[in-house]
Amino acid sequence: QVRLVESGGGLVQAGGSRRLSCVASGSIFSINDMGWHRQAPGKQRELVAVISSVGTTIYGDSMKGRFTISRDNAKNTVYLQMNSLKSEDTAVYYCKAKLKILQSRLWSDYWGQGIQVTVSS
Repeated sequence: QVRLVESGGGLVQAGGSRRLSCVASGSIFSINDMGWHRQAPGKQRELVAVISSVGTTIYGDSMKGRFTISRDNAKNTVYLQMNSLKSEDTAVYYCKAKLKILQSRLWSDYWGQGIQVTVSS
């Protein structure tokens, strides 16, 4: 019933910028944290950024100072502004949301399908 759909990925040159978007839809009662994780080939998935329902943020170490996470609660959307991109930022980026569906009292994590970001050097 819940879908998270990412958009905005693609190819960008090193030093460039890109903005990812993720829209949550379906039988959603409430959304808590929203965030982004990424997975590069041969590496484990890692935290990129998380934003709470009231706007507090956490960033992975390598993202600090370059990436900015934001959200629009009215649109059930989270964004990731990526600046000063490096080759090592190349990965599949996954949207994540902790939310309650209408039929449940439990917070559960939902994931998008992932979107490729490739940074050329």
